[in-house]
Amino acid sequence: MPGQFEPLPGDGAAVALDEIEISIIRSLAVQLLELIGPGPAEDAQGDPLAELFAEGPSEPPADPVLRRLFPDAYSDPEQTAASPRDAEERRAHSAEFRRYTENDLRAGKRENALAVIRSLDALAGDGGAVLKLSAEQSRQWLTSLNDLRLAIGSRLEIDDEEDTELLYQLPDEDPRKPMVMAYLWLGGLQESLVSTLMP
Repeated sequence: MPGQFEPLPGDGAAVALDEIEISIIRSLAVQLLELIGPGPAEDAQGDPLAELFAEGPSEPPADPVLRRLFPDAYSDPEQTAASPRDAEERRAHSAEFRRYTENDLRAGKRENALAVIRSLDALAGDGGAVLKLSAEQSRQWLTSLNDLRLAIGSRLEIDDEEDTELLYQLPDEDPRKPMVMAYLWLGGLQESLVSTLMP
């Protein structure tokens, strides 16, 4: 089971993780939380009405990782607009969609990352342990692993499969190597979890 998720009865999953692997995943999940930022409740200092009626941002995030995690709904970077009016209309639709959905998307990503951290914090034992996840926790992990890979992939400027293949050719002295290793390792974890959850 080392490094690979395996099925548990009741649609759960389990994986053996050593202390270093636990530390890496936890650290990346914490960084993802910091990047996503606080929710509207924290911004509104606990006012439930303010949270209920809070609108999200209308502009795409400046950070390329956040743009990857929260892409525009109505713009395709490879598609050129038929006219400036069409481009402006797409921007307006994207802004409206973002205003009403991004807070919920951020909350979901935040909750998934917190679920990863909590499940790792619950592990006991020195030198590693077997992480056992329920079906719901497995889905949260799967989503969070995907978010972590998108974030790292964005920092590495990976846009397609061809870019991924080039990662295998990086020399050991390349400063991106640790991030590449994390990206590839998380990909293997994600793939094994997908296989485990498939009927």
